[in-house]
Amino acid sequence: MHDELVDHLTRSTPLNRGEALRVIQDVLAYFDETTEDFVRRRHRELQAQGLVNAEIFERIAADLTYRAVAPPEPTLRQLRRMVYG
Repeated sequence: MHDELVDHLTRSTPLNRGEALRVIQDVLAYFDETTEDFVRRRHRELQAQGLVNAEIFERIAADLTYRAVAPPEPTLRQLRRMVYG
């Protein structure tokens, strides 16, 4: 899985193959979070810091503009429409 990327990282960094694979898996897992999961997680984190909902939701809205999150899983019909219009 991701052999080309693993090869690139081992050539361009001091990482060995196992370390490069682990980094890739960690990054992919980080960006695999759905919007809903991200919002819930950030809400818990910010609430634990003592922020109130008005501040929390404002900060989450700002965070979402800069954060890549996994899109919702498309239905088969949506996939077909992407291909055939």
